[in-house]
Amino acid sequence: MRLYKKEGNTIQILSFPSDNVEKGDYLLIEDPRVNKKLIAQVIDVQFASVPGLLEELLRDSTTEECVYGEIFDPLEVSSHINHIQDAWMLLCKIRGTIENEKLGVNVSWLPSRSKSGIKKFPISSLLTHMRDNGNLPINIGETKEASRFTINAHDLDGKLNIVTGKKGTGKSHLSKLLVLGLIDHGAEVVVLDLNGEYTNLGFSSNGEKNEYHDRVHVLTPGANLKVSLAQMDLKVMLNILVHALDLPGTSTREFRRIWQSLQQRRAFTLQELGEAIRNWKCNQHVRDALFSRYYSLLNSGFFTDNVAKAMTFEEFFEEIRKGGALILNLRDVSSVDRQIVVEYTLGKLVELLSQWKIRAVFLFAEEAHLYLRETYWNDIVTRMRHFGVFTTFVTNQPDTVRENIYRQADNIFLFNFTNERDLETVSRAARVDSETVKSIAQGLPPHRCLVLGKAVKDFPMVVKVRAFDVQTMGQTRLFFTDKD
Repeated sequence: MRLYKKEGNTIQILSFPSDNVEKGDYLLIEDPRVNKKLIAQVIDVQFASVPGLLEELLRDSTTEECVYGEIFDPLEVSSHINHIQDAWMLLCKIRGTIENEKLGVNVSWLPSRSKSGIKKFPISSLLTHMRDNGNLPINIGETKEASRFTINAHDLDGKLNIVTGKKGTGKSHLSKLLVLGLIDHGAEVVVLDLNGEYTNLGFSSNGEKNEYHDRVHVLTPGANLKVSLAQMDLKVMLNILVHALDLPGTSTREFRRIWQSLQQRRAFTLQELGEAIRNWKCNQHVRDALFSRYYSLLNSGFFTDNVAKAMTFEEFFEEIRKGGALILNLRDVSSVDRQIVVEYTLGKLVELLSQWKIRAVFLFAEEAHLYLRETYWNDIVTRMRHFGVFTTFVTNQPDTVRENIYRQADNIFLFNFTNERDLETVSRAARVDSETVKSIAQGLPPHRCLVLGKAVKDFPMVVKVRAFDVQTMGQTRLFFTDKD
């Protein structure tokens, strides 16, 4: 391999098929004169454009069709020509340097064309250089060279993460690995499970209980997850009414007065709330609006006056104090009721965190655009993040995640996309160049992901996500299946 050209952060390297280089591989360019090494990643492999090559190819194709006889080539020129015709041009991005055996990002120098040596740089060697000796490893899978690949739980702590890719590529599989890895290290995790894919994390594939069974708690709204009005904070209730049930401003002000009246009488029950609305002196349109929302709360099944059935998040978090997950099963919950539950959950999390009743929580949100109100996007990357809510978005529709989320994301786990618009959306991430995203992600096979961000110290890496023995849920039901 020979260094050919450099433009900005892009290096072009001449190569041949015998070098066995693929997209995603790392190369080490060593200049012996200055004892420095440049680290570059291959983002595309093209045929080298050689002057006169097109004419030669046309001549060869014409000769093959029209000329017959024995080839006389005593100087074996044709083998050299064929070798040149097969030459590759590797498009690479500069990722960093190694100087005095230390990894750095100083790329202000340029290696020699004539003196530099270029060789493949094994991922295992790169990981050795970048390893920060973290003691909280999460096993994700393996690299192309079949070496074990882990990320440090510290690289998810306090971070904003995105797991994205088209359907069937392994997004939820990876997010489950992350959830279980965090549990292993004592983290408290909350999963907003839209399709019921996480409900059986506590069971092995054969249906038996696994090591996580007592640490994974599935909460189904209306079943084992009900709350009483006495547990509700006025601010959380107003968020539910305004953002989930679209209560107008005038009606909201009247509801605040009604709530304060009930608070003074210590009469926090659904029945008392209904009676208070019925007897409240206000405009009939306001009363109708309040009654409409009241019946929505009543019919959701999420609220109860039975104290024995009402559960508090304080109790749930006490059960996972040493590491565990609360899975909010939203699979059979209507869109309106789903928003009610999510508004309550997020409001309650912020309340508990602000009171230091819980230290921090890792929130996994599947297809968040289906239940997360617009203003929460900014809250999650600013206010809620400072409170201690560290979010991982999981989606197969990247354009539903706001652009500012991508720009502020600390880690992105990118699976295959072929749609140009999807790739363009993800390429807006601040932690990687758009060419890398568009080129490498298009060629990823299922269960391979491109890891970007702080988890890999900004050295993009292609990883094969490992399998694990957990009962899977959420698969698409098929009509045509293999029959015994």
